Amino acid sequence: MASQISNDRPQADQVLADIADYVLHYNIESKVAWKTAFYCFLDTLGCGFEALTYPACTKLLGPVVPGTIVPNGAKVPGTSYQLDPIQAAFNIGAIIRWLDFNDTWLAAEWGHPSDNLGGILATADWLSRTRIAHGEKPLKAKVVLEAMIMAHEIQGVLALENSFNKVGLDHVILVKVASTAVVGKLLGLSRDELINAISLAFVDGQALRTYRHAPNTGSRKSWAAGDATSRAVKLALMAQTGEMGYPSVLSAPVWGFYDVSFKGQAFKFQRPYGSYVMENILFKISFPAEFHSQTAVEAAMQLYDQLKAIGKTAADIAHIQIRTHEAAIRIIDKKGPLHNPADRDHCIQYMVAVPLLFGRLTAEDYENQVAADQRIDVLRDKMSCVEDVQFTEDYHNPEKRAIANGLTVTLNDGTVLAEVLVEYPIGHPRRRDEGIPKLIEKYRINLARIFADKQQKQILNATLDYDTFIEMDVNQVVDLMMK
Repeated sequence: MASQISNDRPQADQVLADIADYVLHYNIESKVAWKTAFYCFLDTLGCGFEALTYPACTKLLGPVVPGTIVPNGAKVPGTSYQLDPIQAAFNIGAIIRWLDFNDTWLAAEWGHPSDNLGGILATADWLSRTRIAHGEKPLKAKVVLEAMIMAHEIQGVLALENSFNKVGLDHVILVKVASTAVVGKLLGLSRDELINAISLAFVDGQALRTYRHAPNTGSRKSWAAGDATSRAVKLALMAQTGEMGYPSVLSAPVWGFYDVSFKGQAFKFQRPYGSYVMENILFKISFPAEFHSQTAVEAAMQLYDQLKAIGKTAADIAHIQIRTHEAAIRIIDKKGPLHNPADRDHCIQYMVAVPLLFGRLTAEDYENQVAADQRIDVLRDKMSCVEDVQFTEDYHNPEKRAIANGLTVTLNDGTVLAEVLVEYPIGHPRRRDEGIPKLIEKYRINLARIFADKQQKQILNATLDYDTFIEMDVNQVVDLMMK
């Protein structure tokens, strides 16, 4: 006969308490973290503006009931929508993530911590407009940066040693947990209320990774984070009403998260919460490509120029060896037909073939009109991926966090070109000085996609200077970016 489980109400799991105490009490002193968060904010919204040029994205936006306008509601940058904070969080989160062009964190679990900005900005904007309506002062933009640093840290530190993908769960569970915590702080939750909210995020059923992998790769991966960050806003608001939490949601025997969803293993931690993740975040600057392929694409661009210099083209290639790391092979080494843009931007062979053929890789290159070029699949079939164990070790080394790829091309005449190796992409902390000017240029280009010249100048004048930006009211920043 099975032993009975005690019905004594336990103390909150330490993981829940640590997250709550971090967001309520940690003082961010790192100048690098603050400045990086500023650039992250600009880049993240810029990614969203580019996504607004894609009908597949915009068809999902707006209120649940067409025509609904919420007084004092949160506005969605780049649109005319003003929504409740839950739906606004979905909208902002979806545009941020749509093109797989926002920042990335690589560890035992990879993900995109700027996804949390959906819930953060929607909540901060709604709170600011509500405060103004009540004769109170709105929140400053610096509050948004603080929430971003903390959300990055929670998601990133949980990801360092804990692989959710290996148990079949999508990394957006970490977006939901991190967003719940920082949104709860913005709402002014007490410690107990915040722990309750975080516990509710873990109690939720979690998204499967099915939509990220063959044979089911699809567009849900582009709005899954929007769904997670909006769910976080709802859970935090429920906790604010006094809705109860579940203190041993992780550790409870049989029914807890560890036993049900994590093969009985408790979370492991490499470091305490601070500002490490924002300081070391990886920006996607040059290419809208899954991050494990960023250096491979950069190498392919170099090879395109080399081939051109010797009078050769992709048609002269007999074979390409991609020397890479284990995570890249597990996630994006893909053979066979590619059915949609979501399939293509998670195939390293496709992402190498396009620049070798055309000398570019843009979001439009994943669309059907480009993918119909049969030369892409011909070139894909000539590629093979091999793991370099040292690359894998350097990928996991916290002092390096490399994402290396080396491409070796063999030509039809038997000539073997020297390997082109790129260890760190341009968005890596080791290449910050090189990367930030290009990030700002990317931001300018994305503003120009949807705003007229006069509005572009107004936005740039208000947002490009850090000291000016942090003193702006959140609602003023958002109003500048409305259509």
